[in-house]
Amino acid sequence: MKYICLGYMEEKKWETMSESERNAFVDECFTYDDELRQNGHFVGGEALQSAQNAITLRWRNGKVTVTDGPFVETKEQLGGILVLEARDLNHAIQLMSKHPGVKGGPFEIRPAADLTDLVAESERRRSAVK
Repeated sequence: MKYICLGYMEEKKWETMSESERNAFVDECFTYDDELRQNGHFVGGEALQSAQNAITLRWRNGKVTVTDGPFVETKEQLGGILVLEARDLNHAIQLMSKHPGVKGGPFEIRPAADLTDLVAESERRRSAVK
């Protein structure tokens, strides 16, 4: 089963780290990512740019509104995602508990939704309309 792991970190924490501290942190994280890959658990992942570069879309009063910044105001900002292959939630917790990124901020783990049936049903409805 796939699990989406969302890594959070206070941007100020990153900014106040020395270059050698940042390099050590990143190298430790990437080393563990390599271990996850070698064992068939790393499905994919992406780092995100600063929350200062975020845009949020909302539906309000019958139209889309665009605002700067992330959806919620928190100290920690979403820094990246990792897609993990694990047997179950406990296995995902075990794997991510060893990830050095947890030292930088919390990780949220959510099971990925399998939308295969939903997509197929939608495709059938949409093709019937044509």
